[in-house]
Amino acid sequence: MINHPVRVYRSEENLAREDQLAHKIATVAADPVAVTAEVTEMIINRIIDNASVAIASLNRGPIVAARAQALTHAPSTGGKGASVFGITEKVSPEWAAWANGVAVRELDYHDTFLSAEYSHPGDNIPPILAVAQHTGASGKDLIRGIATGYEIQVDLVKAICLHKHKIDHVAHLGPSASAGIGTLLGLDVETIFQAVGQGLHTTTATRQSRKGEISTWKAHAPAFAGKMAVEAADRAMRGQTSPVPIYEGEDGVIAWMLDGKDAAYEVPLPEAGEAKRAILDTYTKEHSAEYQAQAWIDLARKLNREHPEAADAKNVASVLIKTSHHTHYVIGSGANDPQKYDPTASRETLDHSIPYIFTVALQDGTWHHVDSYSPERAGRPDTIELWNKVTTEEDPEWTRRYHSLDINEKAFGGSVEITLADGTVITDQIAVADAHPLGARPFAREQYINKFRTLAAGLVEDDEIDRFIAAAENLEKLGAGELDALNIVAAPGVIDLAAAPKGLF
Repeated sequence: MINHPVRVYRSEENLAREDQLAHKIATVAADPVAVTAEVTEMIINRIIDNASVAIASLNRGPIVAARAQALTHAPSTGGKGASVFGITEKVSPEWAAWANGVAVRELDYHDTFLSAEYSHPGDNIPPILAVAQHTGASGKDLIRGIATGYEIQVDLVKAICLHKHKIDHVAHLGPSASAGIGTLLGLDVETIFQAVGQGLHTTTATRQSRKGEISTWKAHAPAFAGKMAVEAADRAMRGQTSPVPIYEGEDGVIAWMLDGKDAAYEVPLPEAGEAKRAILDTYTKEHSAEYQAQAWIDLARKLNREHPEAADAKNVASVLIKTSHHTHYVIGSGANDPQKYDPTASRETLDHSIPYIFTVALQDGTWHHVDSYSPERAGRPDTIELWNKVTTEEDPEWTRRYHSLDINEKAFGGSVEITLADGTVITDQIAVADAHPLGARPFAREQYINKFRTLAAGLVEDDEIDRFIAAAENLEKLGAGELDALNIVAAPGVIDLAAAPKGLF
């Protein structure tokens, strides 16, 4: 890996194109380096993972609306169209990226990478797959494109913080998906460069989508970035250009949206001929909740077994969670969001409330992607009583470990002190989720397939489940035009297209 210095340049400094970050990203994307077997295996895992959470969301409001929008846009003339999860109809690729991107993100249940910024790099898959299906690409083409998407997003996330400036994390997804599409299609460096610039320029938005009363836009934000990436690639292929330099310009993204004219970053990117391995640094979710909640659900389940008395609100005086800066200020009591303690709050808000999540997991000893968020579950009087006794605070050591670049000490958990009414104090801690590569039960292919089968049960017929798994595991051998096999069709009666809301299209 090479660390590339990135700063703001005055216009008169005339930063050479090859020295611009977007051009360096494009150069990495155009590198014909082979994808390793280990990375290929993980890409297959994440395709299965994305499909599982998309299927579980098929009849949730945001997906129903996004699918209805997509279905009004027939395949464009440049290809055969792309598939939408759950149905057989095909649509134009940018709209497939939109519908499938919403489905993948809705439950907040797929992979994650956390460093200087936050990300769900699996969001790269819907737009890259949609373009691959539309253009008749092969399984190997798709693998190469996805490897690039993950690489670029993870590398940007390692180096450039967006949330500090209240810019939503999908600003790293627009460029990464654009680069991944460039790799998939075998585009030249200049074309990818222009697509990356447009992919960034069109996807910078504020973090209000993840603050306060969190709306359905939370699921739409990455889908919008994926849709913009598809359109950016199309425009760039037609010779249309982007603002230059998009990152480093004196009126560019860094100067006015991020750290300003004095900014200085070191962005790691693979050198020429170096394999793209960033996907191996990422991790998926066993539970449907914000990633920082994963370890806390596992710890709460453990405490439920070992200290059942702590699950009864009447026995508990207080619960103090000591954790990282991010967990405290974004999903903890440090956010100062009263909605995080509101039993009538939306699912999107509750899955960003560590006090709620820890309380329910502690009381139930389990976690369910639907039942744990139901209004009935959130409104239980004993849950509300215990929930309001849970607070968080930042611990500098857990913050340091959260930001560590050493995968062996990087942590997303913390410690908890449960003070009982009789004065007894129960303490415990956890560094990473059980499903994390360094956790108690790391996810491997078996767990990804089990997650898919569990979430697809009752929604997809058994033969279709088996067919999809076989196709995904055979990805390297899928020939040109065979990537429709990665779509999943719901069982008869599961989706009622006629019941979708009406709009303009």
